[in-house]
Amino acid sequence: MTRAFVFPGQGSQAVGMGVDLAGAFATARDVFLEVDEALKQNLFKLMREGPESDLVLTENAQPALMAVSVAVVRILEKDGGKPLSGLARQVAGHSLGEYSALAAAGSLQLADAARLLKLRGQSMQKAVPVGVGAMAALLGIELEPAQEACAEAAKGEIVSVANDNGGGQVVVSGHKAAVERTIETAKARGAKRGMMLPVSAPFHCPLMQPAADAMQAALETVALGTPRVALVANVLASEITEPGNIKQRLVEQVTGLVRWRESVQYMKSQGVEMLVECGSGKVLSGLVKRIDKEMTGLALNTPADIEAFLKTA
Repeated sequence: MTRAFVFPGQGSQAVGMGVDLAGAFATARDVFLEVDEALKQNLFKLMREGPESDLVLTENAQPALMAVSVAVVRILEKDGGKPLSGLARQVAGHSLGEYSALAAAGSLQLADAARLLKLRGQSMQKAVPVGVGAMAALLGIELEPAQEACAEAAKGEIVSVANDNGGGQVVVSGHKAAVERTIETAKARGAKRGMMLPVSAPFHCPLMQPAADAMQAALETVALGTPRVALVANVLASEITEPGNIKQRLVEQVTGLVRWRESVQYMKSQGVEMLVECGSGKVLSGLVKRIDKEMTGLALNTPADIEAFLKTA
């Protein structure tokens, strides 16, 4: 079965993440130690013990999720003897998961990925004062009518589609009042439900431009290599391998739409039959069937998951 490896975004973090992996594999412990040293922070202690109120902070959640994702891939490679290039045709990550994908595929050094994500989280949080921006999930609506609802609800403020997750799940982001209006205008266009999300900033919309500028400056100081497995970029929904192009798309991604539904459909068009989600949670593997019933999803986040996968890989 032809596979792509995919990497989760913010919202998949949980206290206790990575603990089972660290208990079972020295490879995972090494990853968590390297991330701690890169950040000069005891992030793994926070992942292990909480408090959740600190773990969910964007600047902590982003590198923590990346660390668990990379640990899974390194266990497959070092302990399982299965190089990523032999397991996956493509890699993709949801928002911050794109950094995890690049680190897993050898394009980005682990320490650089950790530092970039810490900065990304801090910059996104600083870009908009708390309470000014918001995000909402719209259920039962597709991309185009959601974009029309945003246009109608903006009224001089900013609101746009942040994530097209597939299966009638679209997330919008922008000024709080405009997001609230969008919930109502979307219902008139067929949305079954709209829910404000418990996030601290309006990600993936033009209000994030200061964070995009910060990431552009930071990425200029970091060396990226050609990934061993092609990356399906969030903002393109197609694959890229050239390091300069990857950097540009990582900058665009901060303010741009995460085209997840189209990315999955693109991977299918390239022959991918299974998405293997590496890291904390099961969000992306759960979305697969909603996007394309012919594809399958598998989550690898425990030692048992990894051992079972290695028997069939």
